[in-house]
Amino acid sequence: MQSIILYIGAALAEIGGCFAFWAWLRMGRSPVWLVPGCGALVVFAWLLTRVDASEAGRAYAAYGGIYIISALLWLWLAEGVRPDRWDLIGAVLCLCGAGVILFSPHRV
Repeated sequence: MQSIILYIGAALAEIGGCFAFWAWLRMGRSPVWLVPGCGALVVFAWLLTRVDASEAGRAYAAYGGIYIISALLWLWLAEGVRPDRWDLIGAVLCLCGAGVILFSPHRV
């Protein structure tokens, strides 16, 4: 359960940090947006290292499913675009894959 909470926190930090760059480059916002954006990306990287996984690649792969769900929630709540059924089907498939990666008994 702790891994999922860390993944959700990491996803929020990554989306927030990347959005700061998006706002600066694509929406014409002030470069000052980059300061909290870079801070959020540092928090993202730090949180991802806290996940209980023995290999970084496996931690990143499992995180992908959580990130996709978070990105679709951002799309809906922050950008006002409701995900369609194809978005949701894809997200469920990715989340299932992330679950297999995260919770399967791997060889050590």
